[in-house]
Amino acid sequence: MGAAEGFRHVQRADGTVVITHHGRVAGTLRGARAAEFLAEVDDDPQLVMARWTGNYRHGNERTAKQHPRNRG
Repeated sequence: MGAAEGFRHVQRADGTVVITHHGRVAGTLRGARAAEFLAEVDDDPQLVMARWTGNYRHGNERTAKQHPRNRG
């Protein structure tokens, strides 16, 4: 799996955190969820933001594509 990239986050004055991916809003966090995110984002920012927004690959896209249920 490739490394996540293109994510940025901005903390607003009211405590809201806005996460963007390549310039487009991928998620907005408020309250306790924003505080939890900010505590966790220092570890590996790109991976954490990808996980919190759900915008990451699971590694099974090719195998799922070949499954009989998903064939044309």
